Amino acid sequence: MADLGIARISNNELDANATLTRADLADVVHRRLGLSRAESASVVERVLHHTCHALSEGQNVKISGFGTFILRDKGQRVGRNPKTGIEVPIAPRRVMTFRASQIMRDRIARG
Repeated sequence: MADLGIARISNNELDANATLTRADLADVVHRRLGLSRAESASVVERVLHHTCHALSEGQNVKISGFGTFILRDKGQRVGRNPKTGIEVPIAPRRVMTFRASQIMRDRIARG
């Protein structure tokens, strides 16, 4: 996998307990690629828009070296209200799952 280094933020740039936001991603694009802040934010928004659009159209999304967003259709089933014990039908639905790539899992394991 070609690593452009644009999605990595060093330890001193992001607190270990912090959440990576759109603004953080846009800032990394701005600093690493030299685009204006507006262009950087636009790039991040377009990537997220295309990802969401593909998922809403029923397509899985695979980002090499990162992972795959997978859509699954779950059938109707019977659940149980834990407080009352009454059985309740759970409607069929589409869910999204994320499966990290082996490269991502290795990076996470290394810390």
